[in-house]
Amino acid sequence: MVLYAAYGSNLDPHQMLERAPRSPVLGPGWLLDWRLTFGGEDLGWEGALATVVEDPGHSVFVMLYDVAPEDEPLLDRWEGSDLGIHRKIHVRVQTLDGEVMAWLYVVDAYEGGLPSARYLGILAEAARAAGAPDDYVDALMRRPCQ
Repeated sequence: MVLYAAYGSNLDPHQMLERAPRSPVLGPGWLLDWRLTFGGEDLGWEGALATVVEDPGHSVFVMLYDVAPEDEPLLDRWEGSDLGIHRKIHVRVQTLDGEVMAWLYVVDAYEGGLPSARYLGILAEAARAAGAPDDYVDALMRRPCQ
């Protein structure tokens, strides 16, 4: 089993089904002591891209997926790993059943910049589709954007 912790637009199980069709959703979790932020403004998406950074006292809602070996290269390509846009790191995810280790894609660029309003809306809808708490979705919608 290769666990993948999704945040941002990959929270949406329907979208992940298109990107990794043989990789079932396992359920939600939290990255404790991490913060959702944006970076790589020059990489595309009409502004900065969602990423996470370590930051004590913060948390990020994630969705765990069991990534099939056949889907891993597809997901790597989708995330732009081969282009140097994202890199994979191993993180601890807190679930209702305890802590698990999972892979997570982070933007391989400096933190900073603003996302587009359209992208922020996509992130909020993905969080809502994944069952994120209302206050988490509301906080996404209140973030500054272009």
